[in-house]
Amino acid sequence: MVREVFPCGKVVVGLACLGLLFGGCRTDDRPPQEKNRRGTVVLQPITTKTGVEMVLIPAGRFVMGDDSEDDEQPAHPVRISAFYMDVREVTQASYQSLMGKNPSKFAATESPVERLSWYAATQYANMRSLREGLTPCYDPETLQCDFDADGYRLPTEAEWEYACRAGTTTRWSFGSDKATLGKHAWFKENAGKTTHPIGQKSPNPWGLYDMHGNVAEWCNDFYGEGYDPEGEVADPRGPASGEERVLRGGSWASSAQGCRSSARASQPPGLADVCFGYEAYGFRCVRRAK
Repeated sequence: MVREVFPCGKVVVGLACLGLLFGGCRTDDRPPQEKNRRGTVVLQPITTKTGVEMVLIPAGRFVMGDDSEDDEQPAHPVRISAFYMDVREVTQASYQSLMGKNPSKFAATESPVERLSWYAATQYANMRSLREGLTPCYDPETLQCDFDADGYRLPTEAEWEYACRAGTTTRWSFGSDKATLGKHAWFKENAGKTTHPIGQKSPNPWGLYDMHGNVAEWCNDFYGEGYDPEGEVADPRGPASGEERVLRGGSWASSAQGCRSSARASQPPGLADVCFGYEAYGFRCVRRAK
């Protein structure tokens, strides 16, 4: 089993009208998209009221996991409903504008916010929801997630991997040759022991930046050793309880192996608030598609 340890520890559904959230209407039910010169569909971003670009990830199926790694098996079919996802990792500027502070070690407004606990990420999601007149997903007392609410939340582990793969079946979204990872990611070999401004590397096929590296991204799910599915699973949400939360995508401190589409890591959700830095951990948000 390959498990990354970071510095401080271890297809189409659309909206007929974007309405209050995005301030405009579409005349059909397709997500904004166009084709590039090779004829590949490229999802087009939209901008939310708080100034964050998102794309509508189309509904579909994929094979989650990797049978060659202990905690990534068994590889199994998953069906995912459409959802919106941030095009880029949440920046320090965005976090500070909503939360009034910047906890990051590597201070730079357009770099991803880091040194951040899972709890802090959920608080940002709730605040972003409130600023846009949406219903927060996280209960302020229990932090239980209401997946039916129209506000922002952290992605499930399955949503994250589905969006990262973007229809690919290779070890990384760009292929299976790690020699080209540097064109797509800030990781241990090229990051210089720090984060970098978002969006400098090539995006994945669905236009999402920094899905491999820069900062590892908190997911909503509790961590479990491997998967235990029975046939195809629809919109899985992970174990009902646990001691740690899932991190995905690798970081500036990760090996190439730790940046694979299926690679998993985990940490206690609140340790950063106590004494640890978590300078390798950040996040991006998602919200449901009606």
